Amino acid sequence: MNDVDSVADVVAVACLLLGALLCLTAGLGLLRFPDVLSRMHAGTKPQAVGVLLIMVGSAIRLTGSSVVWMLLLVAVFQLLTAPVSAHMIGRIAYRRRHVRRDRLLVDELGSAPGSSSGPQGDEPADGDARHGR
Repeated sequence: MNDVDSVADVVAVACLLLGALLCLTAGLGLLRFPDVLSRMHAGTKPQAVGVLLIMVGSAIRLTGSSVVWMLLLVAVFQLLTAPVSAHMIGRIAYRRRHVRRDRLLVDELGSAPGSSSGPQGDEPADGDARHGR
């Protein structure tokens, strides 16, 4: 039984350290990347996986406890909210013209009717004046 506990401890520590490293790289990516879409990618992908690894490592270490259900809820909410928030941030950044369109490989919204001129959706009419365009 002692060998099983030590293996579980090693796996839990590995998950915790790898998760913390991924969260750290997500934070560094938010500081270092040049544009909104790159920062959005850095803030969602490694951060979500990092939090999930931290939850797995904690669940392994806290086996049999009622805290494991709370960790499962945190992981589920992370998986539900991170993609939705990233989508909304990307959409708002595109509508407010904070996206460098010359760096896009495919601009699916650029060919939409009314996307190249005038305000879109909920953007105020003076949106171009605020951004110096």
